[in-house]
Amino acid sequence: MPAPAAQNVKYINCAEIMPGCSFTASATTEEELVKKVAAHAAQQHGITDLTPELAAKVRAAIKDR
Repeated sequence: MPAPAAQNVKYINCAEIMPGCSFTASATTEEELVKKVAAHAAQQHGITDLTPELAAKVRAAIKDR
């Protein structure tokens, strides 16, 4: 029997991209998680332009929980 969708959670630890940052986030979809990460990056790190290189780092840091 497949696991319920609610258990398929994506999460990220910002320290994997920005050493020393304690921000973590989770969401049920990668798209929702990337939105949270983008808001955090803008507010806490002043990053408003998500370059392809940074986007690749973010996607690589996303894990399944």
